[in-house]
Amino acid sequence: MRLVVAKCSARYTGRLAATLPFAKRLLMIKADGSVLLHSDGGSYKPLNWMSPPCSLKVREPDAEAKERGVTEVWTVQHGKTDDCLTIEIHEVFHDSSHEFGVDPGVIREGVEAHLQEALAAQIELLGEGHSLVRREYMTAIGPVDILARAPEGGHVAVEIKRRGEIDGVEQLTRYLELLNRDPLLAPVRGVFAAQEIKPQARVLATDRGIGCLVLDYEAMRGIDDAESRLF
Repeated sequence: MRLVVAKCSARYTGRLAATLPFAKRLLMIKADGSVLLHSDGGSYKPLNWMSPPCSLKVREPDAEAKERGVTEVWTVQHGKTDDCLTIEIHEVFHDSSHEFGVDPGVIREGVEAHLQEALAAQIELLGEGHSLVRREYMTAIGPVDILARAPEGGHVAVEIKRRGEIDGVEQLTRYLELLNRDPLLAPVRGVFAAQEIKPQARVLATDRGIGCLVLDYEAMRGIDDAESRLF
């Protein structure tokens, strides 16, 4: 990645037109060819940018631009459209290049696999006396996230989502229909568990006799223990 701090102005033409007046900015030229212009504010969003496929060409300014103090003109042309970003560089304060290597990407915490693992380890969140049968209990149409044994007899099938919506309730309903055909498991009741459950999903679950459980992933990891708070 190349990082340039410079006084510059920019003009974007093509499907839309936009102008950035003369100011001090950070220019980022990434290994994939993208070029971004940032101000010292406005959160993470660039003021303007060109996404790949694109090419960057640097040329000398013409006489008129030189009179205005321009030292370089960057032309960033998109490879598939007429979109073009023209940047006029006036004064450079910093110019450095850095090798980043291959980025492993974001490792998201609180995804469904993490929630499933945490709930399996704390199966008592379903209620006192519940015990884990297994995670990923296979059915003819796919695996149920968690199958547990209920203290009063029978079993509990748990479907886990990060965001609980109607399609998740429908999915659990299909699992319950199959599981309740097995005399070794029946009766099987359902629990729809998620970090957030949409009101429509909760109404549908309640109508079908399915329980709802909101999962606090931070608390399950021991980061936020409500019983230990002073306030």
